[in-house]
Amino acid sequence: MPAPPPFAAFLLSLLAVLVVLLHGPAAAADTLAEIKQRGELSWGTDLEGGAPFVIADPHDPQGASGFETEIGRAIARELGVKGKIVHNAWDGLIPALTRKNYDIAFNGIEITQDRQGEILFSRPYYVYTQQFVVRKGNPRRIADLKSVKGLKVGTLGATVAERLLQETGGVDIKIYPSSVQPYDDLLVGRLDAVLQDLPIAVAYGRREGMEFAGQPFSEGLYAIALRKEDGALKREIDRAIGRLLVTGELAAILRKYELWNDAQAKLSLPEDQALAATDLAPTALTKTFPQQLRDAAPLFAQGTLMTITVSVLGMLLAVTLGATLAVARVYGARPIAWLAAAYVEVFRGTPLLIQLFLIYYGLPNLGIQLDAFVAAVVGLGLNYAAYEAENYRAGLLAVPKGQIEAAMALGLDRWQMLREVVFPQAFRIVIPPVTNDFIALFKDSSVVSVITLVELTKAYGMMASATYNYMGFGLVAAAIYFAISYPTSLFARWIEARLKVA
Repeated sequence: MPAPPPFAAFLLSLLAVLVVLLHGPAAAADTLAEIKQRGELSWGTDLEGGAPFVIADPHDPQGASGFETEIGRAIARELGVKGKIVHNAWDGLIPALTRKNYDIAFNGIEITQDRQGEILFSRPYYVYTQQFVVRKGNPRRIADLKSVKGLKVGTLGATVAERLLQETGGVDIKIYPSSVQPYDDLLVGRLDAVLQDLPIAVAYGRREGMEFAGQPFSEGLYAIALRKEDGALKREIDRAIGRLLVTGELAAILRKYELWNDAQAKLSLPEDQALAATDLAPTALTKTFPQQLRDAAPLFAQGTLMTITVSVLGMLLAVTLGATLAVARVYGARPIAWLAAAYVEVFRGTPLLIQLFLIYYGLPNLGIQLDAFVAAVVGLGLNYAAYEAENYRAGLLAVPKGQIEAAMALGLDRWQMLREVVFPQAFRIVIPPVTNDFIALFKDSSVVSVITLVELTKAYGMMASATYNYMGFGLVAAAIYFAISYPTSLFARWIEARLKVA
């Protein structure tokens, strides 16, 4: 006889509770079992991060080199499986790990208190320090954090180096998306110093024209990141790292890349003792989202102001240049019209990101060096001028030909005809598309973060990667963008209503 509905409901509820209670341990055991079953350990790393961590082979991503690449393959071998590299942007390694895009994250990930709240860390495999690099012959004596107050210092975002500079205060911090770019800017004089982890300084800070400043300081630990539920996998990886230490293979790899030093003796200590022995041992610290938001308020205010300023100035340049290009295409002589059309096609047909890189990093090779702010305004303005030119050209062509002929018959010259007859009518026509482009420019201004400007999206990324609160800070950033964009739309509608012809 079938069970009555109330009893069936009870059984279903009990089954649901059992599934919830048993899900965690089952998942914890499954990751290691899955790795063994498929015979492959995948790890997330940034193949664009550069030496000495992972150096990509352009013909074969799995043929990459670097000290972490060699350690990763050795760990996979100790687990009895093959290693597989999965590319991911560095500041997104942890979020992608939690989404299970790969088994572990392994790319110079520093043990910090915020990260310990989100993930597990393996046994450390390297003791890193911070190192200042300056131009040779720099008159300023830079030896420690206090000596860089008031100076421009470049570093990577979401790193311990960035945090140390922020805690020092009074430093003009320039955040870069990759390791090598700060040293390029140092050579051309845009920076006074670069502060990054010692392995990066060893790889890039010994180039011609640069030198180390002061002694290495602030020891910390690199470790492999794992998901919270993967305790069984952590124990296997810890044992593998321990075996590499005992056999001397880990030391041999580090010596190969000139990274072995006296500090690496701490790797032989138990995990908790090694952590306690460093200068940056994490302490228990938990902040609520309102507290995090209060701390982030100055950064968001700075980012919002930068977004508005760059966008407004960039749009003014785009409007001015776009109108000129449109007039040249419609009314200019054939060579001028052809050049204007070529400009539109080139700037509309190539990515804004590449244009910014060419303006900021490429022009110094030609003896033209622009400040990051100026480069951002020029890049956005030149790119959007191509789109504005097409908007204005459409507006000019929409004016009835009969009105132009009537104006000429009344004795108006070409400039008077454009000013008194064509432009006013064309302006009313192009208000909606120009407004749409202005709003789009507000959002596209986020691209300028690649040339060290901290605008709204960059501020969001910095706080989210530091606290792992992507949802909370994402909603805040989205609300600020909306608060900027919506009044722009209302203003455009007001102008349309004022210029509306009955």
